[in-house]
Amino acid sequence: MTAALITGVAGLALLDALNPATIAGVALLLLAPMAHPVRTAAGFTVGAYLTVFGLGALVYLGADAAAGAFGDGLTWVRRAAFTVAALALAAAGLRRLRPRVRPAVTVPAWVNPCTAAALGFLMTGADLPNAFPYFIAIERIVGADVGATSALLVLAGYALVYCLPCMLLLVAGATHGDRVRRRLGGLYARLGAEKEQPRSVPTALGCLAVAAAVMTVGVAA
Repeated sequence: MTAALITGVAGLALLDALNPATIAGVALLLLAPMAHPVRTAAGFTVGAYLTVFGLGALVYLGADAAAGAFGDGLTWVRRAAFTVAALALAAAGLRRLRPRVRPAVTVPAWVNPCTAAALGFLMTGADLPNAFPYFIAIERIVGADVGATSALLVLAGYALVYCLPCMLLLVAGATHGDRVRRRLGGLYARLGAEKEQPRSVPTALGCLAVAAAVMTVGVAA
């Protein structure tokens, strides 16, 4: 395992950590009128961590097995990463061709400190197809051929960095609850509240153009 691999994966994890869905989920739980918001948000973060690590381990082991059997594991991961990114960009572009109302993110009635991990699993898992750095990081780990144990340790570290903003929010919420909740109100208004999104042809065309470029690179990879 080299310093270059760890540094590269850590950088991708930091980029991936700026995930609006997961951050908004923690913010929403800290703002929710419930008996134990910090404990519930902590459970959500645990669910997010296990999702990122667990799915990453499955993708890595599948790619590593394919590489051993057919020699094309890296190609599979690379093309999957570019294809997922291109589809996500294309879908985002098509949505901007018509005005729409983004629904508000709300806390389901069944969420409590014991079940919050399931919500973290659902929200993080639903957003992972858009996590382009995630698949690139797995590709680099497979290419480095560091062995399964070391690879899983790196993936565990990736998941930890991914959850870093959530953990910082948790610490802030536990130590400065009222002040943090006031500030989180503005964050939720941007990321989680119902919002009208007007039609934007330039934005749609830009997303579609980038999606086409990413798909072209993926096919050639």
